[in-house]
Parts: sequence; structure tokens; C-alpha cells
Amino acid sequence: MSGQFESTVEIDRPIGEVFAYLADGRNDPQFSPRVQEITKTPDGPTGVGTVFRSTVKDAGMKTGREFRITGFEPQKLIRWTEQSKNLVTAEGGYDFEALPGDRTRVRIFNTLEGHGLGKLLVGLALSAARKDAPDFGRRIKAAVEAA
Repeated sequence: MSGQFESTVEIDRPIGEVFAYLADGRNDPQFSPRVQEITKTPDGPTGVGTVFRSTVKDAGMKTGREFRITGFEPQKLIRWTEQSKNLVTAEGGYDFEALPGDRTRVRIFNTLEGHGLGKLLVGLALSAARKDAPDFGRRIKAAVEAA
């Protein structure tokens, strides 16, 4: 079983700044409290093939996550696919749209998929993610605008 959640937020910053901030996945802990730590390989600019490894805490359990950037078009989109073998994995991305007045619209989305016992858990994970999606968008907006 799999399912998607998404959120759209308008940020009071130019598209170039918003894209650069979100392209550096090491900023994730600033708006995602579940991310405990994160690293990037290789050093240098993010692009297709860049890998972000993180430790996240969900429902009181810590797990390792590894995401590979699979799509990268500056000021347009970022796509990622989870490479780690967890019970529930994610694939998703950001879509960027420039708005008048140096503002940016960002759509974030993730498709969650359950594996093994995770097929029983993915519905709960989706429910929690969908419930949090508007707040997640607001946390991204606040973090980018504060950067």
C-alpha cells in the first residue's frame, strides 16, 4: 500500500533564495523536528546523485534514512527517492513557482510506501503526515524567511 500527501506554501522570498535553501537538505532540521542529524555526500553543490543521510525520530523510534536526489532543475524542481530499507519509505519533491513581489510558491509532496510489516503501518504514517502537512508548510515558510 502507498499514498501521497502534499502541502503548498507561499514564501516571502525570491525563488532563487528559496530554491537554494531547500536544495541544501542539511537545512531540514530547521523545519522538520523529526530530523535529528543529516549529512550530504559529496561536498559541493546539490545535484542529481547527491545523497543526504539522516537520523530521524518517528513515534519514539530512531531510524536511518538515505535519500538520493533524482531530479534537479534550478528554480523549478527537486526530486528525491529514499534508498534506505525501512518499513515505510518516501519518494517526493518540491515544485517552485515565482510569484509577483519576489515571493515564491512551493509545493512539497511525498509518496509513502510500506514494505513488509510497513504495509500495516503506512496508513497510520500517511494519516499523521496528511494531518501535519499544513503545519509542515508553515514551518518551511518560517525557516526560509528567517534564513
